[in-house]
Amino acid sequence: MVSIGNIEIPDFPLLLAPMEDVSDPPFRALCKKQGCDLMYTEFISVEGLVRDADKSVQKLDIFDYERPIGIQIFGSDEKHMRKAAEIVEEAQPEILDINYGCPVKKVVNKMAGAGILQDVDRMVALTKAIVESTDLPVTVKTRLGWDENTKYVVDVAERLQDVGIKAISIHGRTRKQMYKGEADWSLIGQIKENPRMHIPVFGNGDIDSPEKAVEYKNRYGVDGVMIGRASIGNPWIFREIKHYIQTGTIHRPPSIEERVEAAREHLQFSLEWKGERLGVVEMRRHYTNYFKGLPGIRAFRQKLVTEYDPDTLMEILDDLKVHYMDADVLA
Repeated sequence: MVSIGNIEIPDFPLLLAPMEDVSDPPFRALCKKQGCDLMYTEFISVEGLVRDADKSVQKLDIFDYERPIGIQIFGSDEKHMRKAAEIVEEAQPEILDINYGCPVKKVVNKMAGAGILQDVDRMVALTKAIVESTDLPVTVKTRLGWDENTKYVVDVAERLQDVGIKAISIHGRTRKQMYKGEADWSLIGQIKENPRMHIPVFGNGDIDSPEKAVEYKNRYGVDGVMIGRASIGNPWIFREIKHYIQTGTIHRPPSIEERVEAAREHLQFSLEWKGERLGVVEMRRHYTNYFKGLPGIRAFRQKLVTEYDPDTLMEILDDLKVHYMDADVLA
């Protein structure tokens, strides 16, 4: 087992990365069903929590079947970070995670997310303050550094461990890279080789297949992998990786029925959690991914992203299933 403080998860766990507008409860439910071991909420603004903003507070929603789960926060003001930690604790997750990796300009400009990589001393002091303000295990998600000249993550990981974090997840790019280029896991491997490190180290970046997950596990010795973009519209990646680890063989791809059923479940939960209008509109980004690669899908996709009536959307999904099953298309 892998231990994060007093939380135990299976050996070589598969983690769902916190993704804004993606890793909400409807999407997390699908990933959990497919074998994800540890999930995180979308990142939550501490300023929003302190102000009791509806959008931020709603992101605290967690469900028992999701456990263990981490709530992720971002911010730069120590007083507000401490207060947010208290608010998060009341929501009763297993883990509190700090986002030091988001590269988005509006976050970075406030010295939050990856912005704090420009001031490592402040990053360590802020982490220490949060660890001291909660009984929850505190974990960190970060990047290699601000740019090519500041890739100090090996030292940063050790310093963060010294102030009390219980695990660290590292995206193998700098802030300057955003999501471009290939993720570099060599420094993640160096952290695992550091004899002073004793907390779990999870690697993130470019894990998009079972083969790559196992290759990086063996090459870099990480305790687990965190999967982000490759899971969007593809929650089956978790079961596929686990199957490959256990058997050395490739799991069959999801069938048409499984794809449609996942889209239906996702839509239904979105309607229940977000309300009809938001549930319909925010689901649109996912249809392309669920049905990616199907020949002639464009006509169905156009209907799915322009229709507002939930019942009609369900009918379109049923028609899509019948169409591709009749055409004997292997998904």
